[in-house]
Amino acid sequence: MSTASNAEKKGFVTRSLDWIERVGNKLPHPITLFFIFAGLVVLASALFSSLGVSVDDPASETGKLEVFNLLSKEGIQYMFESAVSNFTGFAPLGTVLVTMLGIGLAERTGLISAALKALVTSVPKQLITAALVFGGVMSSMAADAGYVVLTPLGAVLFAGLGRHPLAGLAAAFAGVSGGFSANLLLTSLDPLLGGLTIEAAAILDPAYAEQMNYAMNYYFMIASVFLLTIVGTIVTEKVIEPRLGKYEGDVTEEVDHLKPIEKKGLWAALISIIVTSVFLILLAIPGFGPLGGEGKFVDSPFLKNLVPVLLIFFLIPGLVYGIVTKEIKNDKDVANHLGETMSTMGMYIVLAFAAGQFVAYFNHTNLGRILAISGADFLDKIGFTGLPLAIAFMIVTGFINLFIGSASAKWAIMAPVFVPIMMQFGYSPEFTQTLYRIADSTTNIISPLMPYFAIVIAFAQKYDKRVGIGTLISTMLPYSIAFSIVWTVVLIIWMLIGLPIGPGAPVYYGG
Repeated sequence: MSTASNAEKKGFVTRSLDWIERVGNKLPHPITLFFIFAGLVVLASALFSSLGVSVDDPASETGKLEVFNLLSKEGIQYMFESAVSNFTGFAPLGTVLVTMLGIGLAERTGLISAALKALVTSVPKQLITAALVFGGVMSSMAADAGYVVLTPLGAVLFAGLGRHPLAGLAAAFAGVSGGFSANLLLTSLDPLLGGLTIEAAAILDPAYAEQMNYAMNYYFMIASVFLLTIVGTIVTEKVIEPRLGKYEGDVTEEVDHLKPIEKKGLWAALISIIVTSVFLILLAIPGFGPLGGEGKFVDSPFLKNLVPVLLIFFLIPGLVYGIVTKEIKNDKDVANHLGETMSTMGMYIVLAFAAGQFVAYFNHTNLGRILAISGADFLDKIGFTGLPLAIAFMIVTGFINLFIGSASAKWAIMAPVFVPIMMQFGYSPEFTQTLYRIADSTTNIISPLMPYFAIVIAFAQKYDKRVGIGTLISTMLPYSIAFSIVWTVVLIIWMLIGLPIGPGAPVYYGG
């Protein structure tokens, strides 16, 4: 059959997905993109400065905000003098690396994988779907464990129960990827995105940015865990399983249960978590603990220093589990695990250097503030404000996510532009970050360029050799649609009620 005939038989959705894959594969690496964007900012600063572009800004000394030319003598000096500080001062760099020390140890000793396996294998079979989705959502504390451990485990569990293994795989994948932003615990994603949001907020209101904290989305993300678990369970059992039908394959599976030593390690880790939590709570009690402060808890040193808190919370249980299971026999093993964790962060460190230059240039040239003021003024004139603006922002985020999978890379590009614009319309930076996290998570599961997409396809092909990109996306699309609609509706209700979305994090900005 000719290639033309094959193309004609492809439906619109398949052709669209093929186009997304082709375009996405042709995009430069995110690191290259940031260097390109930094170069464009330099050229744009020279162009707009020569054209005398400015906006009215009462906050400036002259009442006018002008573009700073990076190709001027002073601008070139700035780029050379600030290159190192732009890198070391890039907000998410230190926070992510320090947080990953704790999370990395917990992951490399096997604690997180064992905890996920214990969760989904210890519930009644009636609750196995909910347990898979819930475990997937919670696995965002260590993304690799969710994709590599939980996704194939979901297929094995369903096959063992006589259910279609691909439905179990889909349920786990939906939780891991679609629920990436939700968790009952703070994860490395919170300081990663939060640092960029705080920097972006400082473009318009430095005083407001100083009072922000990394737990800015925590309340809403806790509620989201249960919301996504319910929606994911319903979609799996009412849509995905009926569509897949009865499994006709010949692959039989037996669940690999936890070993006695792993169970012993989990109990020891649980005790250490309780002890560590009590210790941290005592530190955070206002008027008593050294991190509690004297005023409101939202202004306490505890909330403003969550990174070392996360380090301790994950490091100690990971250490205890490793010692009990003999994964850690001496201090050299601990050092090796920590070193291996940092070795996986090499790409992120390079990305941080490139992104740091772009963000610093964007802010120093005043392009961010000028774009926020002029962009907000334009949107106000055409009447595109309020809820339609918020929904449009989510659509743009979801579309970009189909081509650029890295959450930090996208937000480093988008935050300096959209956070100040949304602030101009009375939406807090914390709320804008929430919009971003929802849109980013719900389209992860249908993006063929998501880093783990190929791995999930490989897992699925064990049960059905015909599974490809189109098969997986068509299976996951109902989750993406359901998560997007329900999550957005709940956020709108949350917004209308005016509930805080995190400690000291209102929906509306009153600056």
